Amino acid sequence: MSIIRTENLSKIYNPETVPVHALRDVSITIDEGEFTSIVGPSGSGKTTLLNMLGGLDKPTSGNVFINGTNITEMSDSTLIDFRLHNIGFVFQHYNLVPVFTARENVSFIMLLQKKSRKVMAERADKLLDEVGLGDRKDARPKEMSGGQQQRVAVARALASEPRFILADEPTANLDSASAMNLLDIMEQMNRNNGVTFIFSTHDQRVIDRARRVITMMDGAVDSDEYHNREKAATGGGGQ
Repeated sequence: MSIIRTENLSKIYNPETVPVHALRDVSITIDEGEFTSIVGPSGSGKTTLLNMLGGLDKPTSGNVFINGTNITEMSDSTLIDFRLHNIGFVFQHYNLVPVFTARENVSFIMLLQKKSRKVMAERADKLLDEVGLGDRKDARPKEMSGGQQQRVAVARALASEPRFILADEPTANLDSASAMNLLDIMEQMNRNNGVTFIFSTHDQRVIDRARRVITMMDGAVDSDEYHNREKAATGGGGQ
């Protein structure tokens, strides 16, 4: 089942001065349950595409459909609410609230969703257990390693029960052991729980785990390949 579809997506920065064509007529479909990496050199458009899929930026032309809803036509306030309930984000620099504990960081998005205290507490504890931080629920970011902080960020992204998770260079600041541990967790959540992950990455470790790799070049899709043949089991789109 298609969860994301882009239609002739283009983005031009500085159109009135020195135009930069960040995206050029990108049309892709991503199905529910995919584990996909968007790759390419710096300036290829992969981060811009990820931002468009997450509604963090608006295209110059073209459309982004999520579950059949055109988010490019939404007002800013409607889009904020839509993101809150449909999209999870994992960032390169964790973006945890430094004065919050791990449990409070995971709970925060559920607080914005106006969940009950009981639901927040139970779900936060469950997610922290699932990412291997059951004994670190009361630790603050400064008391955790980079790998532990990123696992909190993954738990936080899952807390809102999103339709998919966008991860922008999630392993960039991690050592090899921490990166592999994080990828193990995300891959397990994808396989066991059907969580859809879409990565923007330079990291070969992430690319090697992806079942689909979309390569960007000069703002356009250069190639779109399934690196192993689990397409039928996990879903799969294409251009």
